[in-house]
Amino acid sequence: MASKKTKTFTLGEMKDKYIGEVGTAARDEYEYELRMDVLGRMIKAARLERNLTQEELGLLVGVQKAQISKLESSANSATIDTILKVFKALKAEINFNVKLEDNFVKLI
Repeated sequence: MASKKTKTFTLGEMKDKYIGEVGTAARDEYEYELRMDVLGRMIKAARLERNLTQEELGLLVGVQKAQISKLESSANSATIDTILKVFKALKAEINFNVKLEDNFVKLI
């Protein structure tokens, strides 16, 4: 009896097929939202590590608890300024990398 081979796909191939290829608007939006979701999770993890409630963090940053909740669930509506304030209030270091083609831009 012959065995059937199962075709396997990489995550990249699945994204290309179901979301869109790299460089398309749909794929760019997906990747952006994914990064914002990860950023929100990092904010929540740092807040919990500091044993702060959302309300306490909001007071440190100067925003309402609801704003912290929104940041943690999806940071895509936040400004860079707000994100920097949040991490400063958490006494957490944050680094940004800017990559142009194959080169990283260093801030001096």
